[in-house]
Amino acid sequence: MGECKLDHSLEDVTQKLKDQSSFLPNEVVQEWHTFLEKNLTQETLNVSFHLLKKYDLATDLEKKEREQQMERLFGSN
Repeated sequence: MGECKLDHSLEDVTQKLKDQSSFLPNEVVQEWHTFLEKNLTQETLNVSFHLLKKYDLATDLEKKEREQQMERLFGSN
């Protein structure tokens, strides 16, 4: 995932989650919903958006890596 100069809103992340939900494991989708109810920093929103972005196009290995990053993100907030 490359460096992005855009700040993504909670609405951006929520929409991206909606777009990618059918490609994510159900338990991860539930964790996302709980996670997005928190008061998140702009940096966290940006990271969240990019973890979800094009998830459906990722290889199986990249999906596993992203899911591990998601779990770390969920645990850190």
